[in-house]
Amino acid sequence: MSSTKTKAPAPLLKTFKLLLEYDGTRYSGWQVQKKRHSIQGVLQEALKRLTGEKIHVTASGRTDAGVHALAQVAHFKTSRHFKAEKIQEALNGILPDAVAVKAVEEVHPDFHAQMDAKSKLYCYLILNDRAPSAFLHRFSWQVKRPLDWDQIHRALEILVGEHDFKSFQSVGTPVKSTVRKVHWVGIQERFHDHPNLYAIQIEANGFLKQMVRNIVGTAVQVGRGMFDVQEVKRILDAKDRRKAGPAAPAKGLFLVEVKY
Repeated sequence: MSSTKTKAPAPLLKTFKLLLEYDGTRYSGWQVQKKRHSIQGVLQEALKRLTGEKIHVTASGRTDAGVHALAQVAHFKTSRHFKAEKIQEALNGILPDAVAVKAVEEVHPDFHAQMDAKSKLYCYLILNDRAPSAFLHRFSWQVKRPLDWDQIHRALEILVGEHDFKSFQSVGTPVKSTVRKVHWVGIQERFHDHPNLYAIQIEANGFLKQMVRNIVGTAVQVGRGMFDVQEVKRILDAKDRRKAGPAAPAKGLFLVEVKY
């Protein structure tokens, strides 16, 4: 009689959700790139050291070079049956100081950090002051000339709702549609320790490549009096990146929250 070999069952994979904080100053962004230092790269290397497995980490979205995160969400799968607390402790002992794991949670196997995200909140810091800050220079855009913040707020409110944001999309990362829905915008000001620090906040169901930075750069042009408020509506309708203002520097941008 001939004998048949039965295949060993595939290992049962666990899915873990990560809540991450990182200073993107010295990184080429989230995504792994050849010969460049990335957030995804250092995480995957740390997980390989921890589990002995080649692991792919998927984030809610790719932050660009120099962009920071206060609450990036990511997930990965592993056959190792570690407890969530053990993973958090071990990763924080391996990762560089600029990357911190704030929480780890075992989730349903079908959870997907990117596909399941409903909206994201970004914040952009502007130091509107003639004098620089020794502590904020890595995390904000210093604009020395006075800005009209009432005009900036009026310009930003034009973008609330569902629109085609092609005029605010930088070249790269092809997408099926450039239509996005901005849920709300806001400006936080008068921070106790930094009275000239402003935070532009934008929440949307998704963002195009450098969309927030291009919006902020255009809004600052309005604040300087270089664009009229209604010019923002014309820029939006033009669906032409050349009509909008220059992109704000990456260093002032933070991913603040991902909602599911």
